[in-house]
Amino acid sequence: MKMYVAGKWINKAATVDVINPYDGSVIDTVPQASVDDVNSALSSAVKGAEVMRKISGYDRFEMLRKAADLLADRTEDFGRTITMEEGKTIVEGRTEVSRAVQTISLSGEEAKRLGGDVVPLDGAPGWEGQLGFTLRVPCGIVVAISPFNFPLNLVCHKVGPALAAGNAVIIKPATDTPLSALKLTEVLLESGFPAEAIQCVTGRGGSIGPALVADPRVRKVTFTGSKEIGEQICKTAGLKKVTMELGSNSPLIVMPDADMSKVVAATISSGFSNAGQVCISAQRIITNAKVYDDYLDALKVGVEAISTGDPMEDSVKMGPMVRADDAERVNGWIKEAVDAGARTITGGEYSGAMHQPTVIADVKPDMRVSCEELFGPAVAVTPFVDIDEAIHMANDSEYGLSAGIFTQDIDWAMKFASEVHSGNLMINSGPQWRADLMPYGGVKDSGMGKEGPKYAVNEMTELKLVVYHP
Repeated sequence: MKMYVAGKWINKAATVDVINPYDGSVIDTVPQASVDDVNSALSSAVKGAEVMRKISGYDRFEMLRKAADLLADRTEDFGRTITMEEGKTIVEGRTEVSRAVQTISLSGEEAKRLGGDVVPLDGAPGWEGQLGFTLRVPCGIVVAISPFNFPLNLVCHKVGPALAAGNAVIIKPATDTPLSALKLTEVLLESGFPAEAIQCVTGRGGSIGPALVADPRVRKVTFTGSKEIGEQICKTAGLKKVTMELGSNSPLIVMPDADMSKVVAATISSGFSNAGQVCISAQRIITNAKVYDDYLDALKVGVEAISTGDPMEDSVKMGPMVRADDAERVNGWIKEAVDAGARTITGGEYSGAMHQPTVIADVKPDMRVSCEELFGPAVAVTPFVDIDEAIHMANDSEYGLSAGIFTQDIDWAMKFASEVHSGNLMINSGPQWRADLMPYGGVKDSGMGKEGPKYAVNEMTELKLVVYHP
């Protein structure tokens, strides 16, 4: 596919192959953008931002509503594109499209709600008669840098609110999965957005990312990805607004009174969907010693029932990882844990990008499969004695994006909610639960700022205060 820069679809002599993770075939190529292309995109976006600023909230709503309708009409095409470029199952691909429809729809609704507040200045001594109110105005140019694991919906979580708020947006999709973002760009243009309000620049981020985020014409950077890249972006961006959705190694606490069938189902859905390549995948299963063996027995049966293979087949429940070297890395961490005393309950092998769903038991908190972000189809199970120890283990991490607990005890549940250091807290669910309208973001090294259209729109606007003096 061509990339979209300065109101035109363009090719380049240098290209990047888009690889199907399942069979290694090249499904398409995209241009490798240059710094000159970035400058063209930025110059065009400056013009686009001026046009967008003058479009009414209702008109932005109408365009986003049309985009959502077009996405829904093209569910199968987008779903297949997601599966082919990323490797998740076709069922997961279609589900991602339906979520993207919701994200764009919700963003459109927020376009109608942008407003300010009256500031009660007469509440301050000596300032009777002044009228104060706030206005929310667009930032201008938003750079949206998206990851590979949700190549459509996470782009929508950035682009939808940016456009709803009246900004121009430059999309930099993940190198591995650019096709969904390019097709979304087509949809947005077809929906009536100005030609220069959207840019989609493809290629390897190492060569064009710094030029994008450092430019002073950019006022907002929104990024989802690794902690290491997020830190680099923050250092390069300088005095800009940033939203960072970074990594995690999410804990799931299993208390002795938990419903075991629900815990196993949540572990499988939270730990193995998209081959574990989700920021909020259940990674550390912190399990009470009283139910530890029963949990492992039940989980082994459930995980071994996960069918793997060609993700384009409806019956397959787990496809490949996005790259073969990622599967190799995950396997290396598993073997490292086993060599240090952990046990493989099931799985533990890989071939190419296909890694078996894996359960590792007797994991020590300092093992890499527990203390770093695995981002693969394996869960690490560790026993604990009481709720205080479980909470200590959950908090013993540089990350804090999402955490879960299973219990019927309200005191344990509320202790978990008040004491676990995480941006998202799930009671009787796995940590990999997200409604696209909710405020979503982490604490500690999991990032800063919130996604969810209502909250992202605030992040993508500036607040102005107006005071009328009689």
